[in-house]
Amino acid sequence: MTPPRLTPEILSALTRIPMPRGFEEARLSQTLQVDGLELPVYACQTLVIGSGAAGLRAACEAKRRGRDVLVATGGMYMGTSACSGSDKQTLHTASTSRNGDNFEILATDLAAGGCMDEDVAYVEAVGSIGAMAGLQYIGLELPEDKLGAVLRYQTDHDEYGRATSCGPRTSRLMVKVLLEEAQRLAIPFMTNAAAVKILTSGVGEARRVSGLVVATKTTTHNPFGLAVISCEDLVIATGGPGEMYRDSVYPKKCFGALGLALDAGLELSNLTESQFGIGTPRETFPWNLSGTYVQVMPYVFSRDADGNEYNFLADYYRTTRELVSNVFRKGYQWPFHATRMLEFGSSLVDIAVHIEITKGREVFLDFLRNPKPAKDGKAFSLDDLDADVRAYLANNEALDALPIERLVRMNPLSIELYRMNGIDITKEPLKMAVNNQHMNGGIDIDLWGRTNLHGCYAVGEAASTHGVTRPGGSALISGQVFGTRAAKHIAYANRAAPSGAQEAWGPVLQEMISELKAVTENPCAVDLREVRSSIQARMSEAAGFVCSGNAVAAALNEAEALVQQFASRSVGLLEPHRANDYFMWKQMALSSAAVLAALNHYIAGGGGSRGARVILDESATGLPETVDGRLEAFRFRPEQEHDKACKIMVSLVGSALTCTERQIKKRDRAPVFFEKGWGEFLSQQIYTD
Repeated sequence: MTPPRLTPEILSALTRIPMPRGFEEARLSQTLQVDGLELPVYACQTLVIGSGAAGLRAACEAKRRGRDVLVATGGMYMGTSACSGSDKQTLHTASTSRNGDNFEILATDLAAGGCMDEDVAYVEAVGSIGAMAGLQYIGLELPEDKLGAVLRYQTDHDEYGRATSCGPRTSRLMVKVLLEEAQRLAIPFMTNAAAVKILTSGVGEARRVSGLVVATKTTTHNPFGLAVISCEDLVIATGGPGEMYRDSVYPKKCFGALGLALDAGLELSNLTESQFGIGTPRETFPWNLSGTYVQVMPYVFSRDADGNEYNFLADYYRTTRELVSNVFRKGYQWPFHATRMLEFGSSLVDIAVHIEITKGREVFLDFLRNPKPAKDGKAFSLDDLDADVRAYLANNEALDALPIERLVRMNPLSIELYRMNGIDITKEPLKMAVNNQHMNGGIDIDLWGRTNLHGCYAVGEAASTHGVTRPGGSALISGQVFGTRAAKHIAYANRAAPSGAQEAWGPVLQEMISELKAVTENPCAVDLREVRSSIQARMSEAAGFVCSGNAVAAALNEAEALVQQFASRSVGLLEPHRANDYFMWKQMALSSAAVLAALNHYIAGGGGSRGARVILDESATGLPETVDGRLEAFRFRPEQEHDKACKIMVSLVGSALTCTERQIKKRDRAPVFFEKGWGEFLSQQIYTD
């Protein structure tokens, strides 16, 4: 059979994806007078903050169920869903392969790393089929064979081949079709509106969401751009805290909502769990270097300031075959994992890259050259590879002479993607680093996406739906599942606007305006740019994928001091119309302190290396080896099995961050019979606790 020819038009359509324009706009409801300023007020039943794939799914599903929905977003087409990806970005669902897969097995795999509630894992497994079918129904073209079966492949933490992809911009295509659906449903949007304060009414058990304060760059009602949105339900879908780390693959201006949530009394969980892996640096074009980028086995080298090149991986692996086979395995073992440093595994690549960068060198992938020999001196050969590596390349008819030729054969879209961002990997090496990529923790939710605040839900990366590890790509489908689940529960609850809400807002709004006036008028205040650099450097150096107890504890002290600087109004706002930036970095200061508090609690309690973090400990037993001997500087604590059974919870009590632990929720495994289950569905008992 003649290999298919992917024309430039096909490649362009899957990489240069235009987004729909011209949405309904939010309509002004009234204005409030607070402390001499006028604040515009908008009203809706269900407010979604965030315009990524998870938030848009929640908005569309809620609107379809009769709710008056408004989407507020800090920036259209700017978040991780619209801008991020990898070589062939993955949607992960129950498998149609003949491997004995089912929902029980998928739920078990989702929670295999521990720290994931069993009911949430099962909900995600069961909901994955419908979530994907819904995307197909509204226009997402998933790849199929001629018999109509969706094409699948294997990814990290997945033995069943449950992954599929539309290419490197799968999540952008998801956003596109969901935005088109939002247009069809006439859902209004408020753009350039950063969420800065959740408004509530009632106290104790009766406390609930009643609105949101946003800082916009469009309103002319007041110099700070403040506006209020009244709502009956709030869905937080703001993504992850991408600006928290200097070494990050997130797009710019991704702040998440962890600080916003803590300030409103929401509980967070699993903040110790993030993903880190190799990718291109943020200052170039941030992108994950997983899948075929490494499966074609490019030459990995470093370069010092004088231009000298180093075949540095030869200092780690015993043979050329071992070296190149582990570079290949980064394709489906992409996230760093401490155990894969052992026995000359694939995460030695991440450690080696990290060490080169700390030496002041730059690290590159070169697709124009095959790998150079390891210390055994054997030249690279496609006939001398581990069996799984050779079989993969042979099955894909990718036994071409050079890495770039193998990449053209297997994934030409990956080349086009960099080319459209000004980098031509057919002509020059690709700079790389080890980056923060995803927050597995977040706002703690139940099986309907509910938080501990009545009327408030969280979906997507903002929510703590994942445990320590997750099958690669499962985050995309998780956001779709819980976006739908939250909308169903919102429609069931059918709340009405609380009475007396605006009276409760007065003191809160007055305090916010007082703070903004004070920090604008303070000539000696700390500059926000200094705040940004201090947070990002601290988190990358002390709370990245390599951690130690002493460094985390010291960083926590510094982070808490920064939070207090904001509390004492010692951080300045140079221009009133940049109030959104002030609040975003105020929230990020609190978010970073919360992550460090959770890590400090975990490490001080004896927690070991798990997920994408290695906990260094000179007295511990974990010890990676290289061809030249032991890596004593990376001696680490192994994971403690008992830690998998609980989640670390973080909350803000007064002005102090508090860490506690709770056992993961077990799932009722009693069989449900049709007649009984049908009755519970028809009577809506399934929505009750």
